[in-house]
Amino acid sequence: MDLWGLVRKRLLGMPPLDYALVGRWVGHMTHGKFRHDRIATASPVPGERVLGWVVHYLTGVVFAAALVWIGGSEWLSHPTLMPALTFGLATVLVPFLVMQPAMGAGIAASRTPNPTSARLQSLITHAVFGLGLWATGCMTSYFG
Repeated sequence: MDLWGLVRKRLLGMPPLDYALVGRWVGHMTHGKFRHDRIATASPVPGERVLGWVVHYLTGVVFAAALVWIGGSEWLSHPTLMPALTFGLATVLVPFLVMQPAMGAGIAASRTPNPTSARLQSLITHAVFGLGLWATGCMTSYFG
């Protein structure tokens, strides 16, 4: 996903995701605030950028572990594209139904200036994540 963010920026001129806002959202949870009208206007949290990146990578690890758990040792021994791609696309439900509404963007980015574009970019990014899961599974089965 991170490599895709760099490619997306270079080819399409789209800035990468700002994980500091994820860190801000998670940081405010420690004070009992789980929902924001606009996370960008919420008060900054010390270390929010690092926290956001940590949450981003931990989420990816948990999702990858979930795919391995669902697919079992058979998928891990002989990874196929469709389960990984389907799973990657399914993970878009977390930002659509949890993160975006809680951060003030609405369900599936409905409160953003261009919801269709935001949704499409999320779907593409999570499809890329699924491809990454498959590629990692292939490397694991080859070298493991």
